[in-house]
Amino acid sequence: MTAPTHTIPRYLSAFHPKQLAHHFVDVLIIGGGLAGLRAAIEIDAGLSTLVVTKDKLPQSSSAYAQGGIAGVMDPTDRFEDHVADTLRAGGGLCDEQIVKMVVHEAPQRIDELIRWGADFDKVAGELSLGREGGHSHDRIVHSVDATGREIMKAVIHWTDRLPNVRIWEDAFTVDILSADGTCLGALVAQQANVCSLVWAKQTILCTGGAGQVYRETSNPDVATGDGLALAYRAGAEIRDMEFMQFHPTMLYVAGSNRTLITEAIRGEGAHLVDCHGHRFMGDYDQRMELAPRDVVSQAIVAQMDKTRHPSVYLDLSQLAAEHVHVRFPGITATCAEFGLDVAADLIPVRPGAHYFIGGVTVDAQGRTTVPGLWAAGEVTSSGLHGANRLASNSLLEGMVFGAHAGRGASQAALDMPDRFEGAAILSPVVADGGDQLNLGDIRNTLKSLMWRFVGVRRERDSLVSALGTIEGWCQYVLSRQFREPAGWELQNMLTVAKLMIEAALARQETRGVHQRADFPNTDDPHWRRHLAFVRPADDSC
Repeated sequence: MTAPTHTIPRYLSAFHPKQLAHHFVDVLIIGGGLAGLRAAIEIDAGLSTLVVTKDKLPQSSSAYAQGGIAGVMDPTDRFEDHVADTLRAGGGLCDEQIVKMVVHEAPQRIDELIRWGADFDKVAGELSLGREGGHSHDRIVHSVDATGREIMKAVIHWTDRLPNVRIWEDAFTVDILSADGTCLGALVAQQANVCSLVWAKQTILCTGGAGQVYRETSNPDVATGDGLALAYRAGAEIRDMEFMQFHPTMLYVAGSNRTLITEAIRGEGAHLVDCHGHRFMGDYDQRMELAPRDVVSQAIVAQMDKTRHPSVYLDLSQLAAEHVHVRFPGITATCAEFGLDVAADLIPVRPGAHYFIGGVTVDAQGRTTVPGLWAAGEVTSSGLHGANRLASNSLLEGMVFGAHAGRGASQAALDMPDRFEGAAILSPVVADGGDQLNLGDIRNTLKSLMWRFVGVRRERDSLVSALGTIEGWCQYVLSRQFREPAGWELQNMLTVAKLMIEAALARQETRGVHQRADFPNTDDPHWRRHLAFVRPADDSC
């Protein structure tokens, strides 16, 4: 499938090679989360490696992961069961060979993290393994309720030991540079309106997801879909843009950030109840609170509609208070800020955008469809998640595909001759910087529109309306050349949102996290397939 409109420019910013600084590296890694740093660790020590991240390293989405990393670490568990759980959650769109590859590598990747200093919870000297929705066995390795932060701390420390790796923090990647269909590096802004051309033998994209296109999201501010948009502009195939996973339980308290309440809390025995105290999950699925996330999110939305109440509630009162406070110290502290005792009070929750399942198409080694460009982590569609991600498989995917992409890009760079020359690539000035636009107003309105019309439930008329509105914004936002990240982010968000809606309109069925109210059934004969988008070659306005 090719996107039908022609409003997305090739490059967002005007630039000329004679007017910019040039940097030459063997491998450029865009994104400093788990996948990006795992890729950097894998690069041959003889190759120069540059990691570019738009914020500080600890601000990646990886660091915000609460639940854990899934792996068969218990002798009573089986790889076959982890594979089966993943396939079942994926709604018929997983690549079974990719699932098997990732699941079988999990113990090795978890052992790497332990060797690098990650301190996971233990009982009597053995790893403490939890269970989350969709898993048939206790196999979630965790560090209380801040596993992502613990993993990132260990990986950042290990990366700091590598003399061939440089890191640019607070650096915004504006676009991928390409010529004759081959990736040659990236245009990077280290400060507003000051860009550099970074030429690389091989480039790895690890920019994370796009939760910030929604008003309600667990994602950090940096998750604006930049990598998805710049890969699309560079001609890479992207697919499954309709599949945004909504986490069922985000704290819903006026004045709070939309803090995620980890799925592990339901794995420990928390109940979901409505405003009348009714434990409602049994009305929707026999797996109750441990059903996959799409099922739980859809059940919560349905129950909110039934009760005409803005949230449902987590009830942990049947669990030992001391255990809850020790097991979930971060959540305990967050709830306490709003006068809530997580072990005794009903905790108001509702779904929020959490994990982007679609993305840049990659093979088992992390290759994209653009030569010289690799990708790993949430920015990709690898075949692991299908139409719905199984809980705690995302950190695992970042580790596995980060290693694969790093290894592949490293070997490809080693096979290339050392040449310190750029290409005759330029982007002429075509419009003003749009200083008269209120970027914050457009951004906030976009996020609200996506939440209302492209949320847990979708239907044709509202999707068509949303697409028309966004295409109107695209006409006067994408045609401008901004000089700072706020403008580039908005352009990326509009691009990603537009493609998400087009994909959601195209898929006329309900599958995984994509629920069409007007097409409530799964239609395997027509729709058990991926929907791919490639930017038209003549889309140069």
